[in-house]
Amino acid sequence: MLRSVFLDLDDTLLDFTGGEAKALRTTLETLGVDAGERVISLYHAINRRCWEQLEDGLLTRQQVLVGRFEQLFSALGVTAHSGREASTLYETMLSLQHDFLPGALETLQLLSRRYDLYLASNGTLSVQRRRLADARLQPFFRGIFISQEIGADKPSALFFQRCFASIPGFCPQASIMVGDSLTSDIRGGINAGIRTCWFNPGRQPHRPDIRPDYEISTLQELPPLLLQLES
Repeated sequence: MLRSVFLDLDDTLLDFTGGEAKALRTTLETLGVDAGERVISLYHAINRRCWEQLEDGLLTRQQVLVGRFEQLFSALGVTAHSGREASTLYETMLSLQHDFLPGALETLQLLSRRYDLYLASNGTLSVQRRRLADARLQPFFRGIFISQEIGADKPSALFFQRCFASIPGFCPQASIMVGDSLTSDIRGGINAGIRTCWFNPGRQPHRPDIRPDYEISTLQELPPLLLQLES
C-alpha cells in the first residue's frame, strides 16, 4: 500500500546545483569579489560544512545563511562587504533559478495522478516560494512543507511529525520520502519511521550509517518503483 509521497525540491526536482552556481557567481561579481574556481570551491566547502552543522543542530539557519559568506570573506580578506549583504543578494539571485532536472516534470505529472504528493524542503522560505511559483509546481502537491515555515529542519523527526500532523488520516506505513541527500532526506525519513528512496544520479558512495530502502539514479525509475511497492 502506498498513498503519500514526500519529495525533496533541490537537486531532486529542480536543478539547484546549476542554479546555485549562477546565483553565486552573479552575487560575487556584483560585489566585486573574485568568482574564480578556487573561490567557488572554497565557498562550497564552507557551505557544505555549515549545512551539516545545521542538520546536527549545531547552527541555526540564520547562522548558516550569513555565516558561510562571513567565513568566505574572512578567508579571502574581503572587508568591503558583510555576510548579511552577500546573503541577501544571493537569495534574491537564487530565487530566480528554477530549471527542472531531466524527467522531473513528467514524473510529477505521472505521480500526481495516483498519489498524494507533498514537498519537503529545507530551503529558505522566500527563495523556495518564488521558485515554486515560477516553476508552477504548486498544483502537483497536496501540501508544501518548508522547514523555515514549520519551525524544524530535516532530518529531525520533528520536521516530519509536523508534516504528518497536518495530513488528515496520515499513515506512515503508506508513505515514502524521496530525495537526493542521505543526511537530510534519507536520514530524515528514517528518523520519521517511513520508507525512503535515495535519488542518486551521480552514483555517490553509500554510507553504512544511513541505509535507504530503495535507490534510483533517474527520476524515470520512480513511477515503476512505486508501483512495485503497491503489489
